[in-house]
Amino acid sequence: MVGSLLQQPGTIGPLRLKNRLIMAPMGTNFSTSDGLSTERDRHYYELRAKGGVAAIVTEAMAVSASGRAHNNSLWIYHDRFIPGLAKLVESIKRQDCLTIGQLNHRGALLRRLVLNMEPVGPSPWRNPNTGDKVRALDRAEIREIQQDFVTAARRLWQAGYDAVELHAANGYLFQQFFTARINRRTDNYGGSVENRARLLLETVHRLKDALPDFPLWVRISCTEYCADGYPLEDIIALAQMLEAAGVAALDLSGGTNESPELSRFCIQPPSMPRRALEEHARPIKAAVGIPTILAGRIIAPEDAEAVLANGSADYISLGRALTADAYWPRKAFGEIPTPIRACISCNVCFERLTLEKDVACVTNPMLGTEFEERALAEPEPGATPRRVLVLGGGLAGLEAARMAAARGHHVEVWEKAARPGGQIHLAVAAPDKEEVRPAWTWRLDQALALGVTLRCGIEADATMIRDFRPDHVLVATGARPRPLVLEGAAPLPAWDVIADPALVPAGATVAIIGGGIVGLEVAELLALRGCRITILEALPVLAPQMARNNRTDLVLRLRAAGVAFHTKAKVLRRSGERVECIVDGTPLTAAAEIVVAAIGAIANRDILAAVEAAGVPCTIIGDANVPGDFLSVLRDSSMAGLAIGLPHERLPA
Repeated sequence: MVGSLLQQPGTIGPLRLKNRLIMAPMGTNFSTSDGLSTERDRHYYELRAKGGVAAIVTEAMAVSASGRAHNNSLWIYHDRFIPGLAKLVESIKRQDCLTIGQLNHRGALLRRLVLNMEPVGPSPWRNPNTGDKVRALDRAEIREIQQDFVTAARRLWQAGYDAVELHAANGYLFQQFFTARINRRTDNYGGSVENRARLLLETVHRLKDALPDFPLWVRISCTEYCADGYPLEDIIALAQMLEAAGVAALDLSGGTNESPELSRFCIQPPSMPRRALEEHARPIKAAVGIPTILAGRIIAPEDAEAVLANGSADYISLGRALTADAYWPRKAFGEIPTPIRACISCNVCFERLTLEKDVACVTNPMLGTEFEERALAEPEPGATPRRVLVLGGGLAGLEAARMAAARGHHVEVWEKAARPGGQIHLAVAAPDKEEVRPAWTWRLDQALALGVTLRCGIEADATMIRDFRPDHVLVATGARPRPLVLEGAAPLPAWDVIADPALVPAGATVAIIGGGIVGLEVAELLALRGCRITILEALPVLAPQMARNNRTDLVLRLRAAGVAFHTKAKVLRRSGERVECIVDGTPLTAAAEIVVAAIGAIANRDILAAVEAAGVPCTIIGDANVPGDFLSVLRDSSMAGLAIGLPHERLPA
């Protein structure tokens, strides 16, 4: 997109930005358990600076000792954090990139389970996520928190940051005070728009008084996406008050993280449109004269370009897109010929943070490792080229083939089916899953571009494998559906139904045994055919492997379609056109003209005997190793492809 709007330089206050792309603040959990910056997060941020963004807003840092978000998130409540942050800033600025530090207090969304942090807010409340009681802040505590923001901003300035951003979006403390559905105060911090904005505005004034030359940005949610959320005129009034107070830019997000139902509007699943926040951001930009920055499912350069062309924002905030591909900007600008590795909005990154794990990315399985740059740009060839045979042309096989070929090995992939892809064709068949396809097509295209030979319709045997004379074989033959034996029924495998929904008559009553990702997705397909569906899941929760924002979004759609759910369900038998089961100790029958089995997968290792007979070193990868999700499959296969020819390569005993 040479000559695009994205490449135009701009200014925010006294800062000059080399283009219109800014990295959004996203947590990593790469810091130490006591909140110090590490070499790992410095490498992560420097790589994204090297990728071409004009500025990076580093992840939210807790300003108070009593306000930490995660066990391994950055902290800034004490001067001891300054040296580590200074090194972080230095690593980013080495790449001609500005550094903005985001400051936050989660308020009522603090969790007692994380370092025993007490939830506090404008009024007595209950955290919908945890059920924790929220204590109202008194005026002295409000002043103390405001001072915490000021001293934290001073530490950012001392560490060399170019600007500071106050996080007043996504349901955290400032937004809790601003929204009347949470703020029930009767003093001058509650009631009118001006009073509800007072906590934020006073903090802005205090910070500007203390650091008049330190540019200040504020992140706000354009809308809360709920009926009792603040109206458009309130958020426009807040934006204008912030401009009048001397704020240099408004960073526009949306939603609130106070519940899974509302959090999905902060970190949007693939069912939501590209540029999801644009319509909400446009009137805010029109109401102020300072620059606005916009986030919200901006996946491809065309998405970002359209936002700027429509006049909906001045700058683009890239979050998950840069998690997937650090070089997104330079690729968008035509500086690197390799196509962008697209974010698929699976939200595994956000889910892992919620579960107190380090951030990870399905499409970028080496995120946060020293191998990430190698996987994102052009990997260096290996020292000794090997002949590598990959058995299986699905996602795992092509990822391993891509990595091995990029290191200079001669790689050939044999696929038994008439077309490559394996289970990816099922993964994209469910509604709203087309966004997943780039996880496959990018790997296929890159493998072929690197010279990988792909042969389909190959029934491999020991002689064929031996005659190929491989130095190493990667077994990537995937998995098959776990069979279900049920008295009185011959269940249809869910995979077959996803491939051909017409196997189930329109309008039929269906019992789906298994409420994992596959069970929920086949339910949505059949709901579109007018089927009446009951899902029976043995576990206490539905689809625990699925990111909760995406799971919540899907379950809400299924409930709206009339799908019935039963967890803790033990299925006994089918009798006539009903399935008999026990749900949490209580007998239950469900209408079932058709029974569909979605109880997981088992590894397919049928080819292993032939490989062993050929006497060739081999590694079993992906679902053929352990059936799992996209993340585990791609992590496994990436490392296997990278390891070919290295000194520690494992040979047979």
